[in-house]
Amino acid sequence: MANVSETTASVEQPVAGHEAAEPTIHGIGAGAIVAASMLVFLLILVWKKVPGAVTKGLDGQISAIRRELDDAKALRAEAEALRAEYAKRIANAEKDAVAMLDHARAESAAIIAKAQADTRDMIARREKMAADKIAAAERAAVDELRVKAAQAATLAAGQLIAARHGADADRALVDGAIAGLTH
Repeated sequence: MANVSETTASVEQPVAGHEAAEPTIHGIGAGAIVAASMLVFLLILVWKKVPGAVTKGLDGQISAIRRELDDAKALRAEAEALRAEYAKRIANAEKDAVAMLDHARAESAAIIAKAQADTRDMIARREKMAADKIAAAERAAVDELRVKAAQAATLAAGQLIAARHGADADRALVDGAIAGLTH
Protein backbone atom coordinates (compact mmCIF):
# COMPACT_ATOMS: atom_id res chain seq x y z
CA MET A 1 0.00 0.00 0.00
CA ALA A 2 2.96 2.15 0.16
CA ASN A 3 2.82 2.50 -3.63
CA VAL A 4 -0.70 3.73 -3.54
CA SER A 5 0.18 6.58 -1.32
CA GLU A 6 2.77 7.85 -3.77
CA THR A 7 0.39 8.15 -6.71
CA THR A 8 -2.44 9.62 -4.81
CA ALA A 9 -2.52 13.07 -3.52
CA SER A 10 -1.42 13.52 -0.04
CA VAL A 11 -3.56 15.47 2.22
CA GLU A 12 -1.99 16.89 5.28
CA GLN A 13 -3.95 16.85 8.44
CA PRO A 14 -4.59 20.12 10.13
CA VAL A 15 -2.42 20.84 13.05
CA ALA A 16 -4.05 22.30 16.06
CA GLY A 17 -3.82 26.08 16.04
CA HIS A 18 -2.80 26.28 12.38
CA GLU A 19 -4.89 26.78 9.29
CA ALA A 20 -5.76 23.87 7.07
CA ALA A 21 -3.15 23.18 4.42
CA GLU A 22 -3.96 23.45 0.75
CA PRO A 23 -4.22 20.17 -1.20
CA THR A 24 -1.36 19.55 -3.66
CA ILE A 25 -0.51 17.14 -6.48
CA HIS A 26 3.13 16.03 -6.35
CA GLY A 27 3.86 19.16 -4.38
CA ILE A 28 2.18 21.49 -6.86
CA GLY A 29 -0.52 23.68 -5.33
CA ALA A 30 -3.96 24.42 -6.75
CA GLY A 31 -2.96 27.95 -7.86
CA ALA A 32 0.00 26.56 -9.84
CA ILE A 33 -2.26 23.99 -11.52
CA VAL A 34 -4.79 26.67 -12.50
CA ALA A 35 -1.97 28.88 -13.81
CA ALA A 36 -0.50 25.99 -15.81
CA SER A 37 -3.88 25.05 -17.27
CA MET A 38 -4.48 28.70 -18.25
CA LEU A 39 -1.08 28.78 -19.89
CA VAL A 40 -1.86 25.60 -21.82
CA PHE A 41 -5.25 27.05 -22.82
CA LEU A 42 -3.65 30.29 -24.03
CA LEU A 43 -0.99 28.36 -25.95
CA ILE A 44 -3.72 26.31 -27.66
CA LEU A 45 -5.54 29.54 -28.56
CA VAL A 46 -2.35 31.02 -30.01
CA TRP A 47 -1.52 27.75 -31.83
CA LYS A 48 -5.03 27.68 -33.38
CA LYS A 49 -4.63 31.39 -34.32
CA VAL A 50 -7.71 32.41 -32.36
CA PRO A 51 -6.36 35.90 -31.53
CA GLY A 52 -5.80 36.52 -35.25
CA ALA A 53 -9.34 35.37 -36.01
CA VAL A 54 -10.71 37.57 -33.23
CA THR A 55 -8.62 40.50 -34.46
CA LYS A 56 -9.71 39.83 -38.03
CA GLY A 57 -13.36 39.69 -36.95
CA LEU A 58 -12.98 42.91 -34.96
CA ASP A 59 -11.20 44.57 -37.89
CA GLY A 60 -14.04 43.49 -40.17
CA GLN A 61 -16.59 44.95 -37.77
CA ILE A 62 -14.51 48.14 -37.46
CA SER A 63 -14.33 48.52 -41.24
CA ALA A 64 -18.09 47.81 -41.54
CA ILE A 65 -18.78 50.47 -38.90
CA ARG A 66 -16.47 52.89 -40.72
CA ARG A 67 -18.31 52.22 -43.99
CA GLU A 68 -21.62 52.83 -42.23
CA LEU A 69 -20.26 56.05 -40.73
CA ASP A 70 -19.00 57.16 -44.14
CA ASP A 71 -22.39 56.32 -45.66
CA ALA A 72 -24.08 58.25 -42.86
CA LYS A 73 -21.77 61.23 -43.48
CA ALA A 74 -22.55 61.09 -47.19
CA LEU A 75 -26.29 60.88 -46.48
CA ARG A 76 -26.02 63.78 -44.05
CA ALA A 77 -24.12 65.87 -46.63
CA GLU A 78 -26.76 65.00 -49.23
CA ALA A 79 -29.55 65.89 -46.80
CA GLU A 80 -27.85 69.20 -45.99
CA ALA A 81 -27.52 69.95 -49.71
CA LEU A 82 -31.22 69.14 -50.25
CA ARG A 83 -32.18 71.26 -47.25
CA ALA A 84 -30.12 74.17 -48.59
CA GLU A 85 -31.65 73.74 -52.05
CA TYR A 86 -35.18 73.70 -50.67
CA ALA A 87 -34.45 76.68 -48.44
CA LYS A 88 -33.20 78.50 -51.55
CA ARG A 89 -36.32 77.46 -53.49
CA ILE A 90 -38.55 78.66 -50.66
CA ALA A 91 -36.72 82.00 -50.55
CA ASN A 92 -37.01 82.32 -54.34
CA ALA A 93 -40.69 81.37 -54.20
CA GLU A 94 -41.30 84.03 -51.58
CA LYS A 95 -39.46 86.61 -53.71
CA ASP A 96 -41.44 85.50 -56.78
CA ALA A 97 -44.71 85.73 -54.85
CA VAL A 98 -43.87 89.27 -53.70
CA ALA A 99 -42.88 90.24 -57.24
CA MET A 100 -46.06 88.70 -58.66
CA LEU A 101 -48.16 90.51 -56.06
CA ASP A 102 -46.46 93.83 -56.85
CA HIS A 103 -46.92 93.21 -60.58
CA ALA A 104 -50.60 92.35 -60.06
CA ARG A 105 -51.11 95.51 -58.01
CA ALA A 106 -49.42 97.66 -60.65
CA GLU A 107 -51.39 95.95 -63.42
CA SER A 108 -54.68 96.39 -61.57
CA ALA A 109 -53.89 100.08 -60.96
CA ALA A 110 -53.15 100.49 -64.70
CA ILE A 111 -56.40 98.70 -65.60
CA ILE A 112 -58.37 100.92 -63.20
CA ALA A 113 -56.73 104.07 -64.59
CA LYS A 114 -57.45 102.96 -68.17
CA ALA A 115 -61.04 102.10 -67.28
CA GLN A 116 -61.50 105.52 -65.67
CA ALA A 117 -59.98 107.27 -68.71
CA ASP A 118 -62.12 105.18 -71.07
CA THR A 119 -65.20 105.99 -68.99
CA ARG A 120 -64.42 109.72 -69.07
CA ASP A 121 -63.84 109.56 -72.84
CA MET A 122 -67.06 107.62 -73.42
CA ILE A 123 -69.05 110.05 -71.25
CA ALA A 124 -67.52 113.00 -73.15
CA ARG A 125 -68.35 111.37 -76.52
CA ARG A 126 -71.91 110.63 -75.44
CA GLU A 127 -72.34 114.17 -74.08
CA LYS A 128 -71.03 115.52 -77.41
CA MET A 129 -73.32 113.18 -79.35
CA ALA A 130 -76.26 114.28 -77.20
CA ALA A 131 -75.31 117.96 -77.64
CA ASP A 132 -74.96 117.41 -81.40
CA LYS A 133 -78.37 115.70 -81.53
CA ILE A 134 -79.90 118.53 -79.50
CA ALA A 135 -78.26 121.13 -81.77
CA ALA A 136 -79.43 119.25 -84.89
CA ALA A 137 -82.94 119.01 -83.46
CA GLU A 138 -82.86 122.74 -82.64
CA ARG A 139 -81.66 123.56 -86.19
CA ALA A 140 -84.30 121.27 -87.66
CA ALA A 141 -86.95 122.90 -85.48
CA VAL A 142 -85.71 126.39 -86.42
CA ASP A 143 -85.60 125.42 -90.11
CA GLU A 144 -89.08 123.94 -89.88
CA LEU A 145 -90.26 127.05 -88.08
CA ARG A 146 -88.71 129.26 -90.78
CA VAL A 147 -90.34 127.17 -93.51
CA LYS A 148 -93.70 127.43 -91.77
CA ALA A 149 -93.13 131.14 -91.16
CA ALA A 150 -92.19 131.63 -94.81
CA GLN A 151 -95.25 129.66 -95.87
CA ALA A 152 -97.46 131.68 -93.50
CA ALA A 153 -95.87 134.94 -94.71
CA THR A 154 -96.33 133.91 -98.33
CA LEU A 155 -99.91 132.96 -97.69
CA ALA A 156 -100.55 136.18 -95.77
CA ALA A 157 -98.81 138.25 -98.44
CA GLY A 158 -100.84 136.52 -101.14
CA GLN A 159 -104.03 137.23 -99.22
CA LEU A 160 -103.03 140.86 -98.60
CA ILE A 161 -102.08 141.37 -102.19
CA ALA A 162 -105.29 139.73 -103.37
CA ALA A 163 -107.31 141.84 -100.98
CA ARG A 164 -105.61 145.18 -101.78
CA HIS A 165 -104.65 144.81 -105.37
CA GLY A 166 -106.98 144.05 -108.06
CA ALA A 167 -106.34 143.03 -111.66
CA ASP A 168 -105.74 146.66 -112.66
CA ALA A 169 -103.12 147.18 -109.97
CA ASP A 170 -101.41 143.98 -111.01
CA ARG A 171 -101.37 145.15 -114.63
CA ALA A 172 -99.74 148.42 -113.68
CA LEU A 173 -97.06 146.59 -111.64
CA VAL A 174 -96.34 144.13 -114.46
CA ASP A 175 -96.13 146.98 -117.02
CA GLY A 176 -93.75 148.93 -114.74
CA ALA A 177 -91.57 145.87 -114.31
CA ILE A 178 -91.46 145.27 -118.07
CA ALA A 179 -90.62 148.90 -118.75
CA GLY A 180 -87.77 148.67 -116.21
CA LEU A 181 -86.37 145.71 -118.04
CA THR A 182 -86.32 147.35 -121.44
CA HIS A 183 -84.29 150.34 -120.43
